[in-house]
Amino acid sequence: MNLANKLTVFRIILIPIILLIELFPYSQFGISIPYYTIDHVSISLKSIIVLIVFIVASLTDFVDGYLARSRNMVTTFGKFLDPIADKLLVNTLFVLFAYQGVVPVVAVIVMIWRDTIVDAVRMLLSQKGMVMAAGYLGKVKTVAQMLAIIFVLLNNLPFELFGVPFSSILVWFATIMSLLSGASYVIQARSYLTESM
Repeated sequence: MNLANKLTVFRIILIPIILLIELFPYSQFGISIPYYTIDHVSISLKSIIVLIVFIVASLTDFVDGYLARSRNMVTTFGKFLDPIADKLLVNTLFVLFAYQGVVPVVAVIVMIWRDTIVDAVRMLLSQKGMVMAAGYLGKVKTVAQMLAIIFVLLNNLPFELFGVPFSSILVWFATIMSLLSGASYVIQARSYLTESM
């Protein structure tokens, strides 16, 4: 296994670590989580740690892609696992936020539906020997999702100090981009999707 693929696997390993940090029953073990307050906004040490782990995981996504392309480390295993690792990371955090009541459930459902449909379209096209590259809208969606996760973990700081719901705006923007990019994939592949109707 080359270094790029090891980084992808490492990103997947970080996902259950994030879940453990977030869902561990600290109070049952007498552990008190420190909170830090800026003006009227509080942020827990737990959220800060999860944020750091998420940023590390996101950086591995950038680095493994760069290594794969620049050092000729592109493999079938990497092409298969890398997008799965990305979606597992992002969707796990959004499901966790929905479970905690931090983000709307509807937004998370739409994003997961989009990923499921796009994956199905890509699978169909791969059976025909075709590869559909990630489009511009999909890249915007991914960036919006990652920024939304960061600001949710930061409890919307610093924007919360000024009463601006920036994290919520990002979540809904990511949702809209999910719909648009998903529709774009389906439209591009419509002739293949409908050929046997």
